[in-house]
Amino acid sequence: MCKSCCKSFSWLKGAFLGGLFGSALVLLLTPYSGKELQSRIKDYVDNVQSEVHQAGVEKRLELETELELLRSGKK
Repeated sequence: MCKSCCKSFSWLKGAFLGGLFGSALVLLLTPYSGKELQSRIKDYVDNVQSEVHQAGVEKRLELETELELLRSGKK
């Protein structure tokens, strides 16, 4: 293996192990029960998905309006 491949692999291994260790610590030290934590995470993910979807809808509307202005020659 080349030197840069070894460095990349080493970094990826460290990032993976760090993420795994951090996740385990969060689960062990969280003040919520498993069901409550699952519910909170699900609510958070649902909220983020909703916000991303709404932002996409708004941006699409903005771009469609801009396109119509360009096509009509008013801009």
